[in-house]
Amino acid sequence: MDPTQNIGVRPELLRDVKVDQRLNDQVPLELKFRDEKGNPVTLGQFFTPGKPVVLSLVYFSCPMLCTEELNGLDRSMKLIPMSVGKDFEVVTVSIDPTDEPILAEAKRDLYTGMYGRPGAAQGWHFLTGENTQIKALADSVGYHYAYDSESKQFAHAAMLVVLTGDGKISRYLNGVSYPSRDLRLALDDASNGKIGTPFDQVLLFCYHYDPNTGKYGLIISRVIQVAGGITLLGVGILVFILARGEHYSLPRSRHA
Repeated sequence: MDPTQNIGVRPELLRDVKVDQRLNDQVPLELKFRDEKGNPVTLGQFFTPGKPVVLSLVYFSCPMLCTEELNGLDRSMKLIPMSVGKDFEVVTVSIDPTDEPILAEAKRDLYTGMYGRPGAAQGWHFLTGENTQIKALADSVGYHYAYDSESKQFAHAAMLVVLTGDGKISRYLNGVSYPSRDLRLALDDASNGKIGTPFDQVLLFCYHYDPNTGKYGLIISRVIQVAGGITLLGVGILVFILARGEHYSLPRSRHA
């Protein structure tokens, strides 16, 4: 079966997977979760007026996009002068209600260790919770995802939400690579209570490959499309360069 047959076709599971930009909306700070030690916490504990919060929604057993998203956030934060814990907070919430605090603790230790700045472990929080609380938070920021019972994976988009210190949505950052300039400006705006403007989204979705059907989920399809486009562009440039080189290497005609 042709493995590229599903390119450009949105899988049924992804029909309702999307991000609705809800700028200036308030997230429910009273929602209850568990910290890395299993202690009950409220979302509001991580918010302080004037101190922005970066919210990431992932799941800790994700085999694909979530790791890239957290790696991208870590890379970007290393390149800005502001520091986690001192100048802003990061709250990473698992969308999988079966994730346990011990896994959240392992993720925190891994990523704060990679980040490497003092105080990171007190400023980057990895939370788990019940499905009703998770859904309420996700819905408040317009984050719609779906669960695939066959692969036991979540189909979801990759994005960050930058919130003001009082819990209002200031900016969305999409994808798994976040330019440090964009992150810094988003944090500056959020710290001053500024609300960004909507923009056209090019969402990257996390979905699985089904070896039984030979079909790719949307994330793989997008990669194939982009890779194919880059390959065609590279070939075109190479042909152009060779043609120019051949043109300039032609010997001049001699007249008898």
